[in-house]
Amino acid sequence: MAKNKKNEGFHSAAGLIRYFDAEDDKALKVSPWVVVGFCIGVSALVLILGTLYPT
Repeated sequence: MAKNKKNEGFHSAAGLIRYFDAEDDKALKVSPWVVVGFCIGVSALVLILGTLYPT
């Protein structure tokens, strides 16, 4: 019985590994620094607008 389980592998993450290994060449590629900059910019805009137009 132990011999059969030895070759099974890790089944619960097998689909995720296959999914994340497949890269699409047509996909939009954005640098992580662009995302960080966008988040900081939106946060600053919200804070500025909240100061100028308090509710």
